[in-house]
Amino acid sequence: MNEEGRPIEVLLVEDDPGDVLLTREAFEFNKVRNRLHVVNDGEQAMAFLRREERYRDVPRPDLVLLDLNLPRMDGMEVLREVKEDQDLRTIPIVILTTSEAEEDILQGYRLHANAYVTKPVDFEQFIRVVRQIDDFFVTVVKLPHQGNRL
Repeated sequence: MNEEGRPIEVLLVEDDPGDVLLTREAFEFNKVRNRLHVVNDGEQAMAFLRREERYRDVPRPDLVLLDLNLPRMDGMEVLREVKEDQDLRTIPIVILTTSEAEEDILQGYRLHANAYVTKPVDFEQFIRVVRQIDDFFVTVVKLPHQGNRL
């Protein structure tokens, strides 16, 4: 929840049902009041972010948690499109992935990811990582108000 008391809208872009479940459980475990929205591939992510088709009435996310290994459009392509889009580029994106490849880390930052986090395999560690992401982006960082553009 941000300082105005409004829950933060978080978009999780993740195709692995187990990781979606872990993230939901981490949010519940952390008593996070923020709203978690989930899409399962890169094309759905872009449709959600642009509020197209079935996503017309969704809120604009305050934060995106983005996996890299996605069907139909991978995470790097999503990141590139978001950061090139005048209306979307101010949305912070945290890459949350299993890849520890230096090439992926460099590419993520070149495309202006706000953070690159490797998913822990252990449940307790995963919960801790999600809590730290939430704490940082919700209580420490100032996020732009929805609708504001640069």
